[in-house]
Amino acid sequence: MNKKRLLSWLLAGVLSVSLAVPASATSVDEEIADTQSAKQETQSSLDAAENQISSLEETKREFEVYLNELNAEYIQLSQQIEELEGQAQEKEAELQETREKLKEAQAQAEEQYEGMKERISYMYENGNTSYLEAILSSESFAEMITRAENIRQISEYEKDTLDAYTETQATIKEHEEQIEKESQEIEDLQNEKESKQAEVQELVDSTTENITSYAQQISDSQAQAQSLLEELTSQEIHLNELLQAQAAEKEAAEAEAAAAAAAEEAAPAQDEAVESQDQEVSDDSGENDAGTTDSSEETADDSASSDAAPEEPSQDTGSDSADSDAADSGADTDSSQGTYLGNFKLTGYCNCAQCCGTAGNQTASGTWPSAGRTVAMAGVPFGTQLLINGTVYTVEDLGTPYGHVDIFFSSHQEALNFGLQYADVYRLS
Repeated sequence: MNKKRLLSWLLAGVLSVSLAVPASATSVDEEIADTQSAKQETQSSLDAAENQISSLEETKREFEVYLNELNAEYIQLSQQIEELEGQAQEKEAELQETREKLKEAQAQAEEQYEGMKERISYMYENGNTSYLEAILSSESFAEMITRAENIRQISEYEKDTLDAYTETQATIKEHEEQIEKESQEIEDLQNEKESKQAEVQELVDSTTENITSYAQQISDSQAQAQSLLEELTSQEIHLNELLQAQAAEKEAAEAEAAAAAAAEEAAPAQDEAVESQDQEVSDDSGENDAGTTDSSEETADDSASSDAAPEEPSQDTGSDSADSDAADSGADTDSSQGTYLGNFKLTGYCNCAQCCGTAGNQTASGTWPSAGRTVAMAGVPFGTQLLINGTVYTVEDLGTPYGHVDIFFSSHQEALNFGLQYADVYRLS
């Protein structure tokens, strides 16, 4: 009877523990759902940050191209201004030389003009008497003609010389005006180029400031993306821990349920054994009360009882031996294949930006991924070894839920060629 009472207490304890498990499982499920939701929000923020970085980098590249064009234009304007400065210096030297010539021509013209004024004044004061006397005082007609012709030629020469000086002066003056005009045009063009160069310099400065600003925005966005990536990794690790806890609770609940079922199944047998023992005790007590009627029969009964008693242990021993062999056989299977997890979905990935967001990163566990070794799956601890299609892999990364194994490959093409597959997965000790 004590055994029955003890068995009842055990069953009650198992049932009470089993009833407590769903509440804990519900709490873990809720935390998993919250973590997954937060992870999705973080992923969305990370995607937005990466899109912003791409947009900022594109705008920055456009400004850099524009800055290169402005620098080229600035250099071209500088060369043009330098050429104009050379032309202006040449025109200034030419203008200076022309002004010197004009000054000399003006001096000669003024000197000639003063001489003519004196002669004209003398002629007005003395009339033509001196010229007439010079002609009439000639000793011969031929001399008279010669003197008259000389006087005429002298007058014409003076007049022609004065006209030539006057014309030269006018030509030089005109040349001076032309040079001054060209110099002014060169100066105006030079001022225009310098003004354009100043505008280009302002554009260069503003474009440089824009590039610096965009570079700072890109740096800030990259820092934000890195922070979000770290947060996402932390959330994935936490989610992995929660999934492990969920799996552990599930295993514990299944073990408790199995223990309860086994106890419930064993209860009738235990009751029968207890009743059988009680019946034997009752029979022995009745025989003692009735006394011994025949010593030979009692001896025979004792002998029979003695012969029957060893047979039961012999049968139990055989049964235990069989059970032991079966257990040993099951243990050998477990040790060679590991713990069977199920028929999981298999995909491939590599360490490129298309698969991982950014290229050349370490795994979530801090290792460098290796083909033929690294796989990603949440729900199991890092370092867990999985046997898949005869190959032993190590869980070193996150990114896929429990039941979905992502196998690392050396190239993106190999990952694509692997495609989608399903296989039995075993967890090794």
